[in-house]
Amino acid sequence: MEKDFVIFKRYTKIDLIPPDFLNIDILKQHFIKHFSMNFDINNPLYNDNRNYAYPEGHSEFRREYRYFIDSIPSGSRVIDLGCGDGSLIELLKKDNNCDVTGIELADSGVHSAQKRGLNVIKGRIDETLPFAQDEFDFAICNTTLQMVMYPETLLKEMIRISEKQIISFPNFAFYKNRFQLFFGGRMPARGLFGYQWYNTGHIHQLSCTDFLSLLYKLRPGARATLLNTSENDFLRNFLIGKFPNLFHIFPIYLISKS
Repeated sequence: MEKDFVIFKRYTKIDLIPPDFLNIDILKQHFIKHFSMNFDINNPLYNDNRNYAYPEGHSEFRREYRYFIDSIPSGSRVIDLGCGDGSLIELLKKDNNCDVTGIELADSGVHSAQKRGLNVIKGRIDETLPFAQDEFDFAICNTTLQMVMYPETLLKEMIRISEKQIISFPNFAFYKNRFQLFFGGRMPARGLFGYQWYNTGHIHQLSCTDFLSLLYKLRPGARATLLNTSENDFLRNFLIGKFPNLFHIFPIYLISKS
């Protein structure tokens, strides 16, 4: 707890801790409420990705969003599965004039999105979804596939309700993870975004090869295009493009019919 107070003071510049902050959960909620524009929602120092707490009014721009935005044509019908507080939905509506629906399990995420006028409903995404076949042009799922109980059902439903899918996830087979597991004998932390094996919501670790194997089983003949291979570093770009399972830490795939 003392470590949490130090972190709180470092970010807020507050030296005197009020009595009601003796409860660390109250402290974290106060931090989120008053400093929501300056913190990373995924940082385990003040959130828990097993039960996200999204502050009202919070939105963020994550660097992978540009690949989603650039890949979805203007006016598309889109569903964002596991949409959090609707930050990506907001950008797709504003920049691409898309008709976007979101589904989110966390009450705080649904509340924050709805308060900003976004079409987000509460629900699970790894079960049969209440939408018709090909009802959407795109189904997107950003860094959530590995966090649901039934990822195969999620992927199957994405294929059913949309023409194309965009999916991202941390690649467990990234070469630095292999080194850490082989030489250190411990669960690699790089793909857990600062969490440990025992306190993360990333319950299904997978590789690029694992993902493609499941995809081709559910949708034979599907075409999977890796979106985020463009880097200023030519060598890195070459290695990622040729050997994504080994050199890509965070792949984003566009899935389409053959």
